[in-house]
Amino acid sequence: MSGLRRWVFALPVGAVVTVAVIGPWLAPGSITAPVGRPFEPGGTAHLLGTDVLGRDVLARVLAGGRTLVLQAIAATLLGSLAGLSVGIGTARTCHRRTAAAGQRAVDAFAAVPAVLVLLLAASGSAGSDVVVAVAITAVSIPFSVRIIHERTSRLITTDYVCDARARGESGWAVIRYDLLPGIAPVALAEGGIRFVAATQLAATAGFLGLGAGAPTANWGRMVRENSTGLNANPLPVIVPAVLLVVLAVGMSALLDRLAVERAGGLEQTGQLA
Repeated sequence: MSGLRRWVFALPVGAVVTVAVIGPWLAPGSITAPVGRPFEPGGTAHLLGTDVLGRDVLARVLAGGRTLVLQAIAATLLGSLAGLSVGIGTARTCHRRTAAAGQRAVDAFAAVPAVLVLLLAASGSAGSDVVVAVAITAVSIPFSVRIIHERTSRLITTDYVCDARARGESGWAVIRYDLLPGIAPVALAEGGIRFVAATQLAATAGFLGLGAGAPTANWGRMVRENSTGLNANPLPVIVPAVLLVVLAVGMSALLDRLAVERAGGLEQTGQLA
């Protein structure tokens, strides 16, 4: 049953990611050239109709997700990696004042609004999707550090970690065999939250016109560009919005499911404090 539930979440997420990654190669025509009047409804010639400038909506949907999805995935992976490294390091260090100062710096950065970080980063390098991805990663790191730090702080006081230290296990061995298995469920669940946030921030960046500008297709920008034509043809807004929701919610649910299964396995072995 658990495997079936996993597939229920994995299939829609995989479908959206597949559309985003290979979509630009499947676009039926130009994503920039007008093919009809603005906001024509969907039909035989153009399945999803046309957008605010008369461009093919289907072509722009297929071409508009790759950068956004790659930004969210990169930010989640890099943010999680940094969160694990810094969180575990500050929890295990003997230099408590240094660790506390690092935590205060992380908390201070977390207080800065994410959109402000995006705007500041984009203003320094206008039109760069890489800079937007770096900004999203930077925003996600403080929360990952805090969560991993708290989890690690609890685990290092458990009997099996104390026993490993008493046996003279190396620091890496303790992390690899005693800490990481207990951190994994939390890290997966936190990664799901981070991915949802990263997807939202990447879409927000597109909505605000950050990163590569028009006429480049972007799901977030499509929502803003075509909002004035909802009555005539809502598909240029609804389709990218639905894809973003399915991607974010589906990925979060999938990682939560994996975390629950992982936690259940650790409870059976007595390694989950």
